[in-house]
Amino acid sequence: MNYTGSCHCGRIAFEVDGELTGAMSCNCSICRRKGALMWFVPREALTLRTPESALATYTFNRHAIRHHFCPTCGIHPFGEGTKPDGSRMAAINIRCLDGVDIEALPVTRFDGASL
Repeated sequence: MNYTGSCHCGRIAFEVDGELTGAMSCNCSICRRKGALMWFVPREALTLRTPESALATYTFNRHAIRHHFCPTCGIHPFGEGTKPDGSRMAAINIRCLDGVDIEALPVTRFDGASL
């Protein structure tokens, strides 16, 4: 299925293809503060509809994940990283997707704070 999404002001807009069957809630220092519910997809499934230059990026700790956010409204629509096997992935904040019933999705808890 194809989903559309954006930050609050629309400066960052994107599409993502895949089967959204659930979300992941992480308690690491950044996810806990953002309140994001994440959906992990291959990076190729994510298509930006706005220029990449519209993104601001934050990294921390090992700098393995690029946490993208809008410099205008501050919303974090997705992040990018690499899985242990070397393949590129995107972590979509499903709260930024249009028309998704978040309450109907099962949520898996991940203990990122222990890493």
